[in-house]
Amino acid sequence: MNTRRFALVAGEASGDLLAGLLLDGLQARWPGMQAVGIGGPQMLARGFESWWPQEKLAVRGYIEVLRHYAEIAGIRRKLKARLLQEWPPMFIGVDAPDFNLELEAALRSRGMKTVHFVCPSIWAWRPERIEKIRAAADHVLCIFPFEPALLERQGVQASYVGHPLANVIPMQSDRSAARRALGLPEEGTVVALLPGSRRSELRYLASRFFAAAALMHEAQPDIRFAMPVIPSLRDEAQQMLAASGMAGRVQMVDGQSHAVLAACDATLIASGTATLEAALFKRPMVIAYNMNRMSWRLMRRQQLQPWVGLPNILCNEFVVPELLQDAATPEALAEATLAWLQSPDEVRALERQFTAMHEQLRRDTPTLCADAIQKVLEG
Repeated sequence: MNTRRFALVAGEASGDLLAGLLLDGLQARWPGMQAVGIGGPQMLARGFESWWPQEKLAVRGYIEVLRHYAEIAGIRRKLKARLLQEWPPMFIGVDAPDFNLELEAALRSRGMKTVHFVCPSIWAWRPERIEKIRAAADHVLCIFPFEPALLERQGVQASYVGHPLANVIPMQSDRSAARRALGLPEEGTVVALLPGSRRSELRYLASRFFAAAALMHEAQPDIRFAMPVIPSLRDEAQQMLAASGMAGRVQMVDGQSHAVLAACDATLIASGTATLEAALFKRPMVIAYNMNRMSWRLMRRQQLQPWVGLPNILCNEFVVPELLQDAATPEALAEATLAWLQSPDEVRALERQFTAMHEQLRRDTPTLCADAIQKVLEG
């Protein structure tokens, strides 16, 4: 069996980053290994061969997925047929559970080894997914320390590998250097706007964020705003910015979300992996989300915890505000963000909590992933 060829699917930007680090571990363990499937720029930079563009899978929300279901299902069907024909020794699904778990189950039922990287958040919502995970994965690589015990109680083999971002993001970031790199003034207040990396998120959140920025600018005219944007969404984002009347006051940056988070004093941010990144940068934040109304109702019905933001989930309390759906008004977003800028003692306390979280999540993730994958292959 050729253990130097792996198939991976990472369905969005956060999964691409995780998969890139996993590939580092595989390449160190098996020099010359090949990896194929569906991935993004971090994976491509490591020699990954992507058979479809990653953007085809980057759809979020029940209604949005339904609109693209035929295309996504067609990609999964063709991918399964190709993998069964080429037969790599292992398939690794990186996050994107709605796409990957079904594919993993189909491949595993035919005898292919399967690993799922990132435990679906069964502890937060949709606990019925445990049945799918049990059928789909020989092993789950977990990024949070409490997850392996939860899975093993349900008969699923799992390993805690740390959160890759905890090693990518320094324990202390250089705010001044980040500002110089982005062409921002070293002095003064900078607020980062991160409405999300998907087109659907941009459409539902960006106009609210720009309106909130306008209110913050009105209250505190010296605030500067910076917003990372995926190059393919830049034109759309700039049109929305122009319509908001904030053109010239929000500096858009192609990618570089980490530089923007390092540079800022606070961030207005979409719920998702980016909130954990902001926490690892020790930045105070206001978490927001807005989606199709029907998608929202369906999601709320299945929610098991009072929090949706990862920093709050990991701290087991509301350490940062969450303004979701109808609560995510420009006025509320602006008020909550300004509150952080006016509360230095609370910011310092939050930084201490985020530092403890960072230390808990920091592990040698690439090596631990390779260790677990080697055991599955040999098993």
